Amino acid sequence: MKWLAKVEVTLKQAVLDPQGVAVESSLTTMGYENVKRVRVGKYLELVLEAADRDKASAQVEEMSRRLLSNPVIEDFSYSIQEAGV
Repeated sequence: MKWLAKVEVTLKQAVLDPQGVAVESSLTTMGYENVKRVRVGKYLELVLEAADRDKASAQVEEMSRRLLSNPVIEDFSYSIQEAGV
């Protein structure tokens, strides 16, 4: 079966986010004074083949820990659904 995994990688709350600060500052300059905090992260979509959801989930978990995120400074979350491709 083919599976679609959607992975979100974000900086841990304790880690400073200079890119988020820059975006927040730009938004404020553009007139969006109601924006009080911006955190920037990564979004990835993976299509993979696996026998079942559990095997796909285990593989996405491993890929996220080993390559897609830096576990020292980032957290990740993901969802998996059957791919329609």
